[in-house]
Formats: sequence, structure tokens, C-alpha cells
Amino acid sequence: MAGLVAVPVVSLRPRKAQPFFNRHPWVFAGAIAKVAGNPQAGDEVVVKSHEGKFVGRGLFNPVSKIRVRLYSWNEEEALNDEFWSEKIGNAIQLRERHVVRPSTDSYRVVFSESDGVSGLTVDRYGEWLMVQLTSLALSLRRECLFDVLAERLKPKGIWLRTEKGIAEAEGLELMDGLVRGVEPPRPMTIQENGLRFGVDLAEGQKTGAFLDQRDNRRAAAAYCQGAKMLDLFSYCGGFGVTAAALGGAASVTCVDSSQPALDAGLRNAEVNAVADRMTFVRSDAFKFLEEAISRSEQFDVVVLDPPKMARRQAGIEQALRGYHSLNVLAASVLKPGGILVTCSCSGRVSRSDFEMMLAQTGTSIRRSIKVLETRGPAADHPTSPNCPESDYLKCFICAID
Repeated sequence: MAGLVAVPVVSLRPRKAQPFFNRHPWVFAGAIAKVAGNPQAGDEVVVKSHEGKFVGRGLFNPVSKIRVRLYSWNEEEALNDEFWSEKIGNAIQLRERHVVRPSTDSYRVVFSESDGVSGLTVDRYGEWLMVQLTSLALSLRRECLFDVLAERLKPKGIWLRTEKGIAEAEGLELMDGLVRGVEPPRPMTIQENGLRFGVDLAEGQKTGAFLDQRDNRRAAAAYCQGAKMLDLFSYCGGFGVTAAALGGAASVTCVDSSQPALDAGLRNAEVNAVADRMTFVRSDAFKFLEEAISRSEQFDVVVLDPPKMARRQAGIEQALRGYHSLNVLAASVLKPGGILVTCSCSGRVSRSDFEMMLAQTGTSIRRSIKVLETRGPAADHPTSPNCPESDYLKCFICAID
């Protein structure tokens, strides 16, 4: 370990080290027995087992439930500027080799835990980058991170967005806005699967759009030839516009509670020349389905892409009840042999729990549900088997008799 500066040591409680030997990056406060060396917020620390065996090197946050985020399992590897440059470079190379397509100019460049950079998410929208920092320790290193991104990707600008609730969780205070280069146009136009969509990097949901559903939108469109489609929680019409433009849907009804999202959806329909087949309705999804049932309206394809329903472990059961109610209503407006595309972005809800919910939905409606495709996020959002929480997005394409 020649050349390494001595750093504070975090010692784990007995029988708490195994997940971290298996490279799970989150060391919660409850797993820690003692801290030696008085580390401050953002300081590098070494984590050791109760027996004193080296586990990993990470960054310390005394106010977060995630007390240490681990980044290296090499005892001789310091978390310096060169380390972050290499991590980000590896993430960029992965996308360039396996993900980037000529028909798409917007994708995730760095995906936090999945790329070994817990607390950093970077999305590329054309010639701009959108950055989210959910780690106080990484926020203290943000100028280094911005330098690496600017040098490697040469964007016109880098925009910083903060996630709701992160200030309280991490003790992190950051202002949204431009950090490098010039501001992006509002809205700006991106290309996805050969289609054009307008996004607002400053105020749009997530980092501006839901890039993780890109491949699922294309997959769902394949079932929509000549179909009457219902797109619930439609946001800016991603599933609906793709179904009309690429899938040949005869008609699409997009439903969302946000009028600005619906207005953006209409613009996207117009720019892709499918507005004549699309209707945009402002309504709560549950209310819309109940009213459709009351008037005996039916559809060939229904897409459910609701927002996150479980943010904490304690909310899983309630979330599953909500998913069950929603899917029962959606199945009730499907014609026999219809297609249900049902999604969950709640990382707390496991894939097996969601599949069990679908089984219970079939029992409730007394119809047979056949899962045709079990899908996840697009390949630019890889999952890490060492961090199951990274497998957050579920998408099931089902036929309902």
C-alpha cells in the first residue's frame, strides 16, 4: 500500500460484512460497529469486517442512512481524480460499444450503482448532458466529474438536476441549473427509435424524459397494428406516439393528470404526423378506467406506466394493492385476446412480487393472463447483480383471454 495516505477506518458489526464482500455498495449506519479517525462528510474511508479484514474503500456521510458508499474493493486503489475518470470512461465506452444506435441520440451515459459510481447519474440528450447527484460525497467532487464529462463527451452544455427529497436524505444542497457550456433549448428535440420527441431538461420529469422505457415502447408498438390503444399515465405520449407511428395503431387515447404533459404529447404527435389518430385526455387514470367500464368501452391494447408507488420498504404492500386495483381495472376494458403492457418503476417491488400481483389480477377478473414478454429497462440502464436495487423497472407484455 505504498503511496496511499492513511484514511479513517469504519469497522462493521459481527456478521454484517458479507453483502459488502459481495460488492453491494451501500453500508447503512446500522451495520457499523465503530468509526476510527474522525472522518468528515465526503471523506474517503476504509471499511473492515468485525475481524479486521479489508472490505472496500468508500466515501463517508455522517448524516445519511447510507453511511458509506463503497466504490473500490482494491485495498491499494485510492478514490482520486484518476479513479473517477476511469469509472466514467468505462461507462461511456460500454454505451459506445453496445448501446448507441443511429436512430437514437439520447441515452443514459452513467447509471449510478450499475456503473460503480453510486450517486451519479448522467443522461445524454443530443448535444447536452443532464447530471443528477444523489450522494453528498460525490457532490463535493462535482467539478472533477464535470471536467471528465466535458472532456470525454464534449457536450454543448451540462445541466444539473436534483432529485426530490435528496437534500433531506443526504444533507445535500444543490441548485438546479447550467454548470458548463450553454443552456439547452426549451423544449429541445431528441430522436428515439427514429421518431422525434420534445423534452424539457429544466422542468421535465426525471432528467427530462423516461429514456429507460425506450425499447419497451418499441416492443409494445409491435402489438398495435390496427389496434385501438389506451396509454395511461402517458406523460408526453411516448408509448402512444410510438404505437401510432411505428406500430400502426388505428387510434390512441393518451390519459394523464398533467395538462402540460398532454400538451407536449400533442406536439409530439404532430411532429411525427400521427395527431389525426390520437386523442389526449386529462384525467386520473383510475377515474378514466372506471368511467370507461361504466360505458362499456373496450380497447385492443392498454399500457400502464404509473409513477413509483413504493419509495420505502414499508410501502410495498400498499403499492401492490394499488398495482392490483389498477391492473384489474385495465384488464376490464380489454377485449378478449387483448394486450396489456403493465409496468412498475418501484425498485422496492420485486419482479416476483409484481408477477404474483398479475396472477392475482387474473384470479380477480376470472380471465387467463399469459405473459408474452418479461422486460426491463433499455440496455443503457444496466442492472448490477451485486446491487439488486438497480433492477427497478419491470415491464410485462401480456395477452388476456
